[in-house]
Amino acid sequence: MTHSELSIAAAEQQRRAESRIGALLLAAGKITPEHAERVLRMQDELGIRFGEAAQRLGLVDDDDIDQVLARQFDYPYVQPGQGGCSPYLVAACDPFGAQAETLRAVRSQLLLRWFARGHKSLVVAGVGQGDGASLFAANLAVAFAQLGRRTLLVDADLRHPSQQAIFNTGARQGLADMLAGRIESDLTEPLASFGTLSLLGAGTLPPNPQELLSRPAMTSLNAAFEARHDVVLYDVTPSARALDALLLAARTGAVLIVARKHRTHLDQLHALADKVGQNGAKVLGAVLVEFP
Repeated sequence: MTHSELSIAAAEQQRRAESRIGALLLAAGKITPEHAERVLRMQDELGIRFGEAAQRLGLVDDDDIDQVLARQFDYPYVQPGQGGCSPYLVAACDPFGAQAETLRAVRSQLLLRWFARGHKSLVVAGVGQGDGASLFAANLAVAFAQLGRRTLLVDADLRHPSQQAIFNTGARQGLADMLAGRIESDLTEPLASFGTLSLLGAGTLPPNPQELLSRPAMTSLNAAFEARHDVVLYDVTPSARALDALLLAARTGAVLIVARKHRTHLDQLHALADKVGQNGAKVLGAVLVEFP
């Protein structure tokens, strides 16, 4: 292929990309067909990109462009509060911000130190209620899905579950029902807005959560989850309230500890890390979170 042919091909590729952005803005209701005509005229007159022309005309803003670019590159991105999900789901609501960048750094460390070594599941655990472990697990799950990994987030807190509230999926049957043998079908729920992410809620809250998580069925379920996904993250009851995290850590092999600034005590973190080690699992690290 000659240099001129390469230039023509590149120009055609650019034209198609610009057309795709315009179509996405139309589909999202950010612009009308009449607006699109105005944008195309300015684009031709000034020789600028479609998105830049739309911004100059005051039809869209930076957030609108970021959102359609994310869709164009299959990168899960939602507006804060979209679909009723938590505004603290920053990996999806603000994927270009500093907090999301920090999440990606944690994701990279976990990939190198755990998932790239043949492991697929991991417990995300906090010490006390309100330490932020559930919210961090949700954000981390979104971050893995943004990487294109088939990710399953399991709400294994069978006492005070929160993932269905974070993602606004509503109460339904889940992990507890599967462990109790009340239902045999797969209850994992694909979350279309978050790419390759699926969620398994806690389900019907049982009177015996620790006994359910101790059953051989939990080992079988974890193996089934790993067979269908690249990453399986477990959100669990805080360790100060129950031993559930240790039970699941024995099956996954590792724990990521989440601590909250000005709330979690250092001696509590050491105690949890020691218990994890005594149960034959690894502590991959601790993450310090801060939020209002």
